[in-house]
Amino acid sequence: MPDILVLCYHAITPRWPNELAVDPAALERQLRLLLRRGYRGMRFADITSPDGPPRRLAVTFDDGYRSIAERALPVLGRLGVPGTVFVPTMHVGSPDPMSWPGIDDAARGPYADELRCMSWEQLEELAHRGWEIGSHTSTHPYLTRCDDAALARELEDSRAAIVERLGACATLAYPYGDTDRRVMAAARRAGYDLAAALPVRLNRPAPMGWPRLGIYPADVPWRFRLKVSRPVRAARVRLGGAALMEEPPS
Repeated sequence: MPDILVLCYHAITPRWPNELAVDPAALERQLRLLLRRGYRGMRFADITSPDGPPRRLAVTFDDGYRSIAERALPVLGRLGVPGTVFVPTMHVGSPDPMSWPGIDDAARGPYADELRCMSWEQLEELAHRGWEIGSHTSTHPYLTRCDDAALARELEDSRAAIVERLGACATLAYPYGDTDRRVMAAARRAGYDLAAALPVRLNRPAPMGWPRLGIYPADVPWRFRLKVSRPVRAARVRLGGAALMEEPPS
């Protein structure tokens, strides 16, 4: 079986002192380590391909912060690694900072500029560079708290918007990593092929609930190496172990 490692980042910036903001230098150091270990970068949509390499790395980014286009794209470009960005489509192109529970205080503070979402033009440029653009719903709600109608709108409208602007949308990341069987079934009905989770406890991969490792500023080199270690990941799945010093997802 291939070794599939899926990482989850959020903002990539040295300017925002927040648990969701990773320094670009740390991002590059982490990815170079994995490339030296034999991992090869792939888009999230391609990780289950029968023709892929034995060690597969998907680098994903949630929320669509502009710093992804401004600072993550150059890093991944230098390394020859494609990225996958999951965007909340109602925020794309808005001049206002994104705001939802978890980042609403920051949206009103001195770092509000770091919370602005990418434009459709920036997403088109990423797609042109070989990146994948997936859905992070329309408005970034807790999906398990949505009624059936609202859940369907969040999943279907966001996918339709990306398809209209970029031509395709096969993947989804659940906001806050918040999902259950009802949400996964709705995601499949909405037309997604793969959906990315961010579980507090690692679970076995499933198409509508693929586990990712959240990477945060606290992941200094020794802790990052431990977190991505295949034996450690496998042991955590077997034992139902909690993610190593994870921060709350957003």
